Amino acid sequence: MASTTMTRKPLQSRSQASLERMLAAARALMLEAGNEDFTLIDVSKRGNVAIGSIYLRFESKDALVRAVLLEELAQIAEDELVMFGTVKAKTSALEDFISNYVDAYAELLQRHAGMLRLAMLRAVFDPVIAGPGAASAERIAHNTTETILEYLTQSESPRAIEKAEATYLIIFSTLARELRLGFTGHSAHHVDWAFLKRELARMCLAYLKSDD
Repeated sequence: MASTTMTRKPLQSRSQASLERMLAAARALMLEAGNEDFTLIDVSKRGNVAIGSIYLRFESKDALVRAVLLEELAQIAEDELVMFGTVKAKTSALEDFISNYVDAYAELLQRHAGMLRLAMLRAVFDPVIAGPGAASAERIAHNTTETILEYLTQSESPRAIEKAEATYLIIFSTLARELRLGFTGHSAHHVDWAFLKRELARMCLAYLKSDD
């Protein structure tokens, strides 16, 4: 957690528990409202913590919001590592990887969609969130591209790198649009989630295996 988000770190288990309640309360309020329109009094009531305790840890509501979002980004990073390990463990060919990856990545994004939406909105004006957010986006794009290339060799496709990079962009852009990541409105053409994952995987696989 970035030091700019917290004025004092807890040293005792009781203080740590209080901090966790603050973060959980703020996170719940953000998810319920879909924005940052809450007060520290709301956090105090929801988390059953004294308002003075909140100010002891965070100098402002902005600092608390940053801490919540940075914690979420860190959790996403952990979940991505688990996801890649799980997908690779049951993958033996490009066909398996694309199908398993699209399904697993879609579920990961859906699970974190509410907080990702808020992180993306704040990243526009807050460099404390923009930096880790950009790093997170670059990491998943790189890992996905490199894994695709493990199954799609240069001998099979002269444009293997370009196609692997484009495939990730297609997958993320499609899922992000459906989950309204980076958008404030509802998706104009909502589709069945299982159908979207299945057909997206089929299209990406066909693209990767197509003649250049």
